[in-house]
Amino acid sequence: MLRNDASQRHVVHTDSVSWQPSPAPGVTRKRLERSGPKEAGRVTSIVCYAPGSAFHRHPHPDGEEILVLSGIFSDDRGDHPAGTMLLNPEGFSHAPGSAGGCTLFVKLRQYGGPGRPQAAIDTHTMPWQPHSTLPGISIKRLYCQPDRPEQIHLVRLAPGTTVGAVGFVGGVEVLVLSGDLSDGHGHYRTHTWIRDPTGTQHAPATQGGCTLYVKTGHLSR
Repeated sequence: MLRNDASQRHVVHTDSVSWQPSPAPGVTRKRLERSGPKEAGRVTSIVCYAPGSAFHRHPHPDGEEILVLSGIFSDDRGDHPAGTMLLNPEGFSHAPGSAGGCTLFVKLRQYGGPGRPQAAIDTHTMPWQPHSTLPGISIKRLYCQPDRPEQIHLVRLAPGTTVGAVGFVGGVEVLVLSGDLSDGHGHYRTHTWIRDPTGTQHAPATQGGCTLYVKTGHLSR
């Protein structure tokens, strides 16, 4: 079931979701949320490129966000290995593919509006910065603009970390990249996707440690 209502808390354990075909041969996907037309709406997905698969050139109205989870993703700007974060603003077009295969976390039509930067961020070369107030937590800031409500971070919790109840103005979206996460509502394994609206309280904790993709501030629009 697609999770369209951003005013509600939703969780998807993507390892229990079946791969579905895309319009490109060899490219499959697990759609986590979608609104609008089937192949032209706002959507968040896990996307898998089989070796040698590719899309024809196409534009991205309202922009695109990509986090390469595994393998090497390629487009007009070059090869992007696992750990690369791509931010493509409105007006961007490309012909993406993968020679050896790859898996991506993709958000379409969620980076719109003028003045958005285009970026290809190698997150592996960025240093982890300790959180200013929460011990056991470190972050890598991937996106923040003063005139935009959303921020994107990688967040790492050390083994045994427990955090008191927190909430986020504008909501929060989390993809567990590795390890185990609990939040007072449930327990989440690798590649679980969680979306909490404004006002949701949760208490992050981990036994063995985890790394998370975290986007905040974007669910109040």
